[in-house]
Amino acid sequence: KSLLNSAIRTQSTSQYLLCASGDFVKVYSVNTEETLRLMGGHADLVTGIQLNPHNHMQLYSSSLDGTIKLWDFMDGIPIKVLLLLVSDRFFFLWSDTFQLVSVKLTKGAGQDLESKELSVVLDGVGASVKHIAFGREGAYVVSVKDVTLQVYFFKRKLLNRFSLSTVKTKGGDNRFSCVVCHPTEDCIATGHADGKIRLWRNFHHRKEYTYSTLHWHHDIVMDLAFSVEGTRLLSGGVESVLVQWHNESSCQKDFLPRLGSPIEYISMSSDGALCCTLHTDNRITIINSNLRFSRSIQGLIKSRDVKTGLVVDPRTKALVLNGEPGHLQFYSLQSDQQLFSLDIVQRQYIHQAGLKQSDLVKVAFSAQGTWLATVEESEEVTDPELQLKLWFYSEETQSFTLNTRINTPHDNHITDMCFRDMDELGDDSLILVTTGRDCVFKVWVMVEDTDPEGKSAHESVSWSCDFVGSYHNYQATNCCFSEDGSLLAVSFEETVTVWDSLTWDLKCTFCHPPGNIRNICFGRLTCSKYLIGATDYGFLCCWNLLTCALEWSAHLNIVVLQPDPLSEHIAAVSWLSKESSLFVFKPNEPRPLYIQRNLCKEKILLAAFVPRDEPETISSEKYLWLRKSQLFFLTDTQELMTLSTKSLEERLTPSSKQLAVEESLPVTPFSLLLGKHRHQQAQEDTDLGKPVVHNKQEQASPAVKELLHTPAHVLPSASFLCTIFINSLLISKENKSAEEVADEVEMESEKADGDSDEEDVTVMEQEDTSPMELLGEMTCKLSKSQEKELRKIRKMDYSWIAAF
Repeated sequence: KSLLNSAIRTQSTSQYLLCASGDFVKVYSVNTEETLRLMGGHADLVTGIQLNPHNHMQLYSSSLDGTIKLWDFMDGIPIKVLLLLVSDRFFFLWSDTFQLVSVKLTKGAGQDLESKELSVVLDGVGASVKHIAFGREGAYVVSVKDVTLQVYFFKRKLLNRFSLSTVKTKGGDNRFSCVVCHPTEDCIATGHADGKIRLWRNFHHRKEYTYSTLHWHHDIVMDLAFSVEGTRLLSGGVESVLVQWHNESSCQKDFLPRLGSPIEYISMSSDGALCCTLHTDNRITIINSNLRFSRSIQGLIKSRDVKTGLVVDPRTKALVLNGEPGHLQFYSLQSDQQLFSLDIVQRQYIHQAGLKQSDLVKVAFSAQGTWLATVEESEEVTDPELQLKLWFYSEETQSFTLNTRINTPHDNHITDMCFRDMDELGDDSLILVTTGRDCVFKVWVMVEDTDPEGKSAHESVSWSCDFVGSYHNYQATNCCFSEDGSLLAVSFEETVTVWDSLTWDLKCTFCHPPGNIRNICFGRLTCSKYLIGATDYGFLCCWNLLTCALEWSAHLNIVVLQPDPLSEHIAAVSWLSKESSLFVFKPNEPRPLYIQRNLCKEKILLAAFVPRDEPETISSEKYLWLRKSQLFFLTDTQELMTLSTKSLEERLTPSSKQLAVEESLPVTPFSLLLGKHRHQQAQEDTDLGKPVVHNKQEQASPAVKELLHTPAHVLPSASFLCTIFINSLLISKENKSAEEVADEVEMESEKADGDSDEEDVTVMEQEDTSPMELLGEMTCKLSKSQEKELRKIRKMDYSWIAAF
């Protein structure tokens, strides 16, 4: 999932940035901005993260699943898991109020701990982590909600409550938005809905407290943070400006403006060298202590409405969709970061409610990604301003340049758009089709410029309309080309029309009333003779183009229909009874190959197959349809999800893993020499043809794997591990190691001699020449008795020695 992060922390040496993202915790490198580790294990949203004050290499994370986990974030393994044995309303009680609860951490040898000893510290606290703060040396805790400030002193068990006026005067709004405590003094800073900041002192007394006011923000103060020494206070809000206050004075302040989007969270590194701001567009900005911009980590931008759909860039395999207003974001799925943003509308966006502005609504790429078509329209419902733009990708500049701008390509909203993908015919066959509510579809082609002198190849052409088609004055809703580009399917309300793309003759029509056609797509490869359509009345239909008849239909409320560009598979997502379900099928078979009911509780709006660089090795026949492409979904809450057969550790790229190792260990001459020697030895083994035998029993033993890969400083006591470790070494006789299987294959021909003590094994093929003979080594001839004794020795299991 890619969600707006709920909390950010920087490690004490300012090398790593940790943030909560959905139900994961991500570890970034501050220097390279690369994702080093993805820590998963929570079953629900991660609500907050905090470094262990006694060990800054460890991290606490809390989640809505009712657990608190302690991580060694350098290795990505959970050290302890605290299970809170309370009702499922622990975080959200029946009284609709949150409670701050003290949990007693029990000691135990196991990883999972259970706790029933809970004591309520504060009632009626705010729901956000920004509404709670701990004071100097943990002497007290502060919470804010509405117009009430609560301070609880642990030693004295004293609760002081302060309230501000609820009356809004002269635009003032006293509601609390955030709170933070001074690191070395008894001072509390609070942010408010009207943009004011209050600094509270002498709050040990209920009636003698004082506060001073700072004011610069014109709207709500989103977050506050003190510097490590407490001499500076940082604040951020909707203005996208980071404000730095000095000495609690309104006159002494610095600004870092134009940060792009409103600031939601502010976090300081433990050494005070860096500051991080988290923005509403899912971006983290890293800022130096002198208030200078350093780096930016941009995740998937949460747009107001993804009107473009999920489109895949053929060149970079990046997901392309709406980003900032008027922009197109190219999002890398491999690095989990934005590659770049393309300004399509090229107008300044004004953040003002009710103002009608132009935005990006449709996107399409040519087969090679050379041409990009975009449609932008104003937010007017009745008479929208439309623009169709054609962009050419320049290899010289490595960016898209505007080639053709077409004003008012249709008289009403454009409903769909697609290119004809005929790679073998070149640019002469490249055409674009648009459909609109003005009851027509239009065909756009490239034409040569009358004066090509001094222009490059792409500048000497432009796009113009070549054909206009219609059907009984019905609104055109969807369009798509067949795999070979010879046929064009256009849906007109309840009817699907099929056209010859060379002559633009109407070939046939398909109708399935009642209900308008919601999605259409052609089958591919061996299923290219089929056309699939989904109606808004809950039917999935498959038509045979050769017989012009309905092949089969299913009663499903399909909202997403997505074909895989590299196979015959088609993914269909249904929405029924407040849950989304996935069906994967081939058009020639009405029975689905894969069904995943209740895929998620959110409504899936969009989906996309992203081709893999290399086909993935998948052992389970159930997921063979994911071998060539990976399927991604976008929900109505703008969560990006995918189906994966790999574990979290396997999803990280090898370079990321190597980077994590290099950053966690000091590089010494000896380590470099040792690494080089190991690499050379492995290469020599490969060149000499030595068989590399992996001990399957060792890999299958969680105890041995955990013991060998867990850092020593987080291991449980030896007495606790002893029993598990010894039991893992006891190997069942039914399990055969790789060496046993190999030896049995070599002795297969000798079983005809009548050895009664030999077990039957499956016959396996083997090359005549062994690696030993290839190297020119000769083996001595053994007698029958010696061979029999040798077979017994070979059958003995020595694999437990490998653990040492």
